Amino acid sequence: METVNYFKIGTIVNTHGIRGELKVKAITDFADERFAKGATVYRLVDGAYLPEKIEKARVHKGMWLLTFAGVTNINEVEAYKGQELYVSEADREDLDDGEYYYSDIIGCTVQDEEGQVVGTVKEIMETGANDVWIVKRPKGADALIPVIADVVKDVNVEGKTIVIDVLEGLLD
Repeated sequence: METVNYFKIGTIVNTHGIRGELKVKAITDFADERFAKGATVYRLVDGAYLPEKIEKARVHKGMWLLTFAGVTNINEVEAYKGQELYVSEADREDLDDGEYYYSDIIGCTVQDEEGQVVGTVKEIMETGANDVWIVKRPKGADALIPVIADVVKDVNVEGKTIVIDVLEGLLD
């Protein structure tokens, strides 16, 4: 039997209204596709990935509001709070060169061009202009690495390494 990989795309943070709508914090660059009407997402419950078909989706105050097919009442979804949503690997599209899924970047070791380790990417922040990688350093505060060509020189997804040019003031 073939193993299916799943990738986290968001977290159900609350319910919304009384008709079974769920408030979701998205962590995907492709939220419009992932949360489109008719798309399938998976809830992780007790180690099992349970499919849910999206009936309705909209953005409200920076959060996605989703309604799953067959759900019409807040009582049916109250227990979903805190659950994470996933997409199956089969539903992920191939990306162009220089494009990466969040799951490819988080956990990568960041090093400077001399090979000195800066830290590990722990989170990705969207700023509108460009993403910023939040890098946990061995000592001190987290580093904020802007994802721009002047800084990011090489991303090796297979090797889980990223090489950056440490511009003046970047790690201060």
